[in-house]
Amino acid sequence: MHLSTMIDWRHALLGVVLTLACSLAGQSLAALPGFSLIGHLVLALLLGMVIQVCRPVTLAARESTGFIANKFLRAGIIFLGFKLNLIVLVSAGLQSLEAAVFVVAIMIPLNYAAARFLRVDHTLALLTACGCSICGAAAVMGVSGALKAKADQSVLAVAIVAILGTVFTLIEVFAQPILGFTDSQFGVMAGLSLHEIAHAVAAGGSAGPVGTDSAIIAKLSRVLLLAPVAIILGIVEAWRQRRQSQDRDQKFKVPIPWFMGGFIAASAIGSYIPAIGSAVPILVKIAYLILGMAMAALGLNVNFSVIAKEGVRPMVSAITCSFVILALSWFIVRTWF
Repeated sequence: MHLSTMIDWRHALLGVVLTLACSLAGQSLAALPGFSLIGHLVLALLLGMVIQVCRPVTLAARESTGFIANKFLRAGIIFLGFKLNLIVLVSAGLQSLEAAVFVVAIMIPLNYAAARFLRVDHTLALLTACGCSICGAAAVMGVSGALKAKADQSVLAVAIVAILGTVFTLIEVFAQPILGFTDSQFGVMAGLSLHEIAHAVAAGGSAGPVGTDSAIIAKLSRVLLLAPVAIILGIVEAWRQRRQSQDRDQKFKVPIPWFMGGFIAASAIGSYIPAIGSAVPILVKIAYLILGMAMAALGLNVNFSVIAKEGVRPMVSAITCSFVILALSWFIVRTWF
């Protein structure tokens, strides 16, 4: 018994060390030109997938990766709340938030409908819809618990979001000179249309400091919607599963993602308690470090055959909807801003 416990602790430590190494390496790579478009979280995921070539090490580490992917993910999202400055959002006016609500309310159902039309699995369709419509990998992982998603589904959704976000970042940067927008307008369009925060910052940065600030405000307005969307999806999913159940006396249990409450609380604390202000950058770095470990843990558990088999149809639907969200964001900026 004692020997077995020792082995379990060693395997757990191995999982922590491997995922931490992937997260730190992902952070370092994301600071390099070009890799910044891919982003730290996706790079950590990819590194976790690469480690699978060393199968004995991977099999030993997998005993702890389930815990890391689950608990560390929730802790990381809570800490990520410190990045969301509510004072900045309010002082910039509610126009970006209203536009973000409009975009998310339209694009999640549209993304889901397009994926289901192409016979994509229900859960994968919702993961991809949230990733493309809200805030990329963080959104995928934020709703995966409420949807009881499998690791392969989450990884595939993250991969789709990362690839398309990078491609559409380049499209918007090259299109900027012909759009006729001011720097501020272009930044808003980037924040409303691109998937990851890194993508919005990269595209908005091509329009200078004003474009960067506008992109960040618009993008963080979408990030703010992650919590209510996760709660709504949890309620809808619980209702759907109860309807499909043969047991009509089954209690209606809603898998409320309580860690989203921590996300909002962290946002409020970081925004309105001055003493925390100086520590916010460090707390955000911790958030991304922990989230990177969760992403690497997912990468260690990827089933490559499932990814190859299931990836084409959700990619096609997501490409179509990425063009739609770009056109919708262009229209909103042209009309409202």
